[in-house]
Amino acid sequence: MKGKRLSKDTNDTVEQMFNRIALRYDFLNHFLSFGIDKGWRKKLIRIAQKNQPKKVLDIATGTGDMLITFHKAGIQKLAGLDPSTGMLEQAQIKLDKASIQAKLKEGFCEKIPFSDNQFDLITVVFGIRNFKNLQQAFSEIHRVLKPGGKARLLEFSMPKNPIVWLFYKLYLKLFIPLWGRIISGDKAAYRYLSSSIKEFSKTIQVEKHLQESGFSTEKTHALSFGIATIYTGEKNKEHERKTG
Repeated sequence: MKGKRLSKDTNDTVEQMFNRIALRYDFLNHFLSFGIDKGWRKKLIRIAQKNQPKKVLDIATGTGDMLITFHKAGIQKLAGLDPSTGMLEQAQIKLDKASIQAKLKEGFCEKIPFSDNQFDLITVVFGIRNFKNLQQAFSEIHRVLKPGGKARLLEFSMPKNPIVWLFYKLYLKLFIPLWGRIISGDKAAYRYLSSSIKEFSKTIQVEKHLQESGFSTEKTHALSFGIATIYTGEKNKEHERKTG
């Protein structure tokens, strides 16, 4: 399956980009977000724990941060999916170091390599803007969730406050590409990351796509003045009876 192109002037795919930056990905994540991303992940975990999930799949798992955080929260049945071999290699190293057992698989969300009705919870952290076909991806998430299971998605969003949005826009346009290039040496990667955040925040209606894929949506949680948002969809049991 071919990956999405980074831009019109490069032949790189998103998967190749993440392979290149895998070694420095964790440091850059925390540096470029001033460490705020750690708090966002913890918030997602706290919300997810309310339903006491026993089996969790983390999609776009990257270097495995969410899997490690879930394990610390007491969840033992864990799986991670990512299209980047470089990211998965780093995830496996971190999991082995922490003595954590998790099933890691290489693949795309548009064709999840798990059977139907497997998971109580599926998370995607800063990954849905990279999906090639959002509707198909959400339909696949719906398929592998158990009836009543939850999809919890953490993604960048557009702040409603115009002053916050102005500073956020400057941050995306100047700070991320500059420091991403300086630290990683990869100009194209962090230019893409910046532009993908801006375009996704402006155009994608996450809740609408969840509902069209059979989910019932719950209250969203805006984080840090709306810079990021947690979206939740529940696999609708009534939908399951009608289509199963």
